[in-house]
Amino acid sequence: MKIAIIGVGAIGGYVGTRLALAGEEVTFIARGANLEALQTRGIKLVMADGSEETVPRVQATADYAAAGPQDVVILAMKAHQVADVAPHVPKLFNGTTTVLPMQNGIPYWYFHQHPSKWAGSRIQSVDPTGTIAEHIPCERVIGCVVYPATELLAPGVIQHVEGNRFPVGEPDGSESERVTRISNCLTAAGLKAPVLPDIRAEIWLKLWGNMTFNPISALTRATLAGICQYPPSRALATDMMTEAQQVAHKLGVSFRVPLEKRIAGAEKVGHHKTSMLQDVEAGKALEIDALLGAVVELARLTDTPTPHLDSVYCLTKLLAKTLAAERQIEPVSSQNGSPSRALRT
Repeated sequence: MKIAIIGVGAIGGYVGTRLALAGEEVTFIARGANLEALQTRGIKLVMADGSEETVPRVQATADYAAAGPQDVVILAMKAHQVADVAPHVPKLFNGTTTVLPMQNGIPYWYFHQHPSKWAGSRIQSVDPTGTIAEHIPCERVIGCVVYPATELLAPGVIQHVEGNRFPVGEPDGSESERVTRISNCLTAAGLKAPVLPDIRAEIWLKLWGNMTFNPISALTRATLAGICQYPPSRALATDMMTEAQQVAHKLGVSFRVPLEKRIAGAEKVGHHKTSMLQDVEAGKALEIDALLGAVVELARLTDTPTPHLDSVYCLTKLLAKTLAAERQIEPVSSQNGSPSRALRT
């Protein structure tokens, strides 16, 4: 298949390399140092065991129109960066092009074909102006949850840390021909991509940890183990996750993993800095609204009290505002790219 990867950072580079090695016709949409590296040296994947795989010649461009129509478009940047690229994405479309977003958090398409009275609603926190949905119609989207941990060592050089799961699913839960085709394509590239009948439940399971540990770590500078092993912060995480679970239940979502087991899983990762804490230290924009703001929005939509989520959301937004003022940067980045490190916890 012809597959375009937009955002050649840690996850985009990993997925694109695996697909290229499997023989798919991959085009990387990049710019700056990443584009130069791809055009001159190709892309290299360093595996956890130290082995290396290289694709010395890759198709890479900053020109969406030059890339031409694609069978699949993979969006591999952070949620708050999608709006910037959205107006250009239709240049990659043909009549049947499928879009595979690979963002953490509640996606902009969440209520597309949702079996509830909120079907068709827009998530204001994620797509406040409707720009994303306008240019990337929800009808083209297949849901995906990203679990691997990867790192961008240098432009065009990706380190795989662990994991290879990319579960996929149709918004309406059907096992369509297109979702099966994408699952088979990712599987042939050495990735685990089962088709799930309820992709939203998997989104919530992943989000459960992201919306809790990322902001707490950004506010306190604590690692995952540090948060989980300090009783007051562990209790705060429990309260936040309990509130989120109540919101999800009102939206028809059940969690297949108990809350304490989810916290224990984060603790087992050890003294690792979450991606949001790494962004604080690197002076990057913080991924807040898709992870936490959207949950608060859904809480208001479902009339669910969430005092702990509300407080942490307020403090994290203030942190982002303060950091932006100190560094004279915008609170939300307009840069097109992926995080240098993407640990999926």
